[in-house]
Amino acid sequence: MQILLVEDDPDMAAMIQLGLMRSGFAVDWAADGQTGLRRALTRPYSLIVLDLMLPRMTGWDVCRELRSRRRQTPILMVTARDLIEDRVAGLESGADDYLPKPFDFREFLARVRALVRRDRVLKARTIRLGDVEMDTLHRTVKRAGRLVSLSRLEYDLFEILATQCGRTVSREMLLERVWQDRQPGSNKLDVAIRSLRRKIDPPGAAPLVYTVHGFGYAVRVDAEAEKA
Repeated sequence: MQILLVEDDPDMAAMIQLGLMRSGFAVDWAADGQTGLRRALTRPYSLIVLDLMLPRMTGWDVCRELRSRRRQTPILMVTARDLIEDRVAGLESGADDYLPKPFDFREFLARVRALVRRDRVLKARTIRLGDVEMDTLHRTVKRAGRLVSLSRLEYDLFEILATQCGRTVSREMLLERVWQDRQPGSNKLDVAIRSLRRKIDPPGAAPLVYTVHGFGYAVRVDAEAEKA
């Protein structure tokens, strides 16, 4: 389960990141508001832990921008600003919970788990990657608002790659997860990927599915593809 931590204090970030990782979460760290916003818009996260007083863009502005773009990822604001006015402003900007610093990590972790659990119960999981929207409950994929017709195998492949957006998934893992097969030399994966690309990456659209030669495949949105 992936969490985005947006925190400019490296010591605080390291403490939170280590604690979350020890509790079974994967954590991406952004040290400023603009970087945090960009990652939140291009990668699927189960939760965003957001500081308020950030360089380049405040936590309030990050939160407002995400909500204005209809991103419903749960947001936990964590900040040294603990006045009632600050808490109200944070919640009104779209945050789901607010925890003042300093805090006991046990309480922090309980709030993280509660938000993730509540989000799972309240709505079907939707993965957004640029102009692609994937509904994992109904197993549907849309690109630029248009429904993409995928076979069961194509959908399974794309969901695995999408949930690991920005990360390379090995051929062996894809073969095992989709076909229960560990033979890396099998060409059925290549055939399925070619078919998936024809449907998910139409002419003129920014490509999403990339080959990582000698290892496997990855889904990347524009900003990540530029860095590759």
